[in-house]
Amino acid sequence: MPVGAKDARKEHTPSTAWHRGAMEILFVAGFAPIVREPAVARAFYRDTLGLPLEIVSDDYVAVDGWGDVRHFGVWPLADAARACFGSNEWPADVPVPQATIEFEVADVAAASGELEAAGHTLVHGVRTEPWGQVIARLLGPEGLLIGVCWCPWMHSEA
Repeated sequence: MPVGAKDARKEHTPSTAWHRGAMEILFVAGFAPIVREPAVARAFYRDTLGLPLEIVSDDYVAVDGWGDVRHFGVWPLADAARACFGSNEWPADVPVPQATIEFEVADVAAASGELEAAGHTLVHGVRTEPWGQVIARLLGPEGLLIGVCWCPWMHSEA
């Protein structure tokens, strides 16, 4: 860490949400490189790096609850295209992201509304995925696919 830099970990505990307007980011729910060649990527991340990735469906491999990582996956581009646009092909007029990061928020509708009010264009609005995740997605200024989401299984029942 550079001299004089503050260590944010000392000032922020995992149980504390970040607040900014309606956007209440609770934690990073997941991260995944978006890959054009799933078999090559799977061999790299699982076999070369030794990550404990399991097949989730078809070409998608992932691990949940590994150390401090809630979810890490290797997401095929065709799957990302299907999730965002309902097609196996990523649209030619939309930059292809290299990865996705998903931020768990207290209220997906409020967070996506705040993003739109700030002038951002959503790739898709709020919807519930077949696995139960509520999510809205947009492309960040660097081309990263960003999700604001709610994953019910990542919250303990009180």
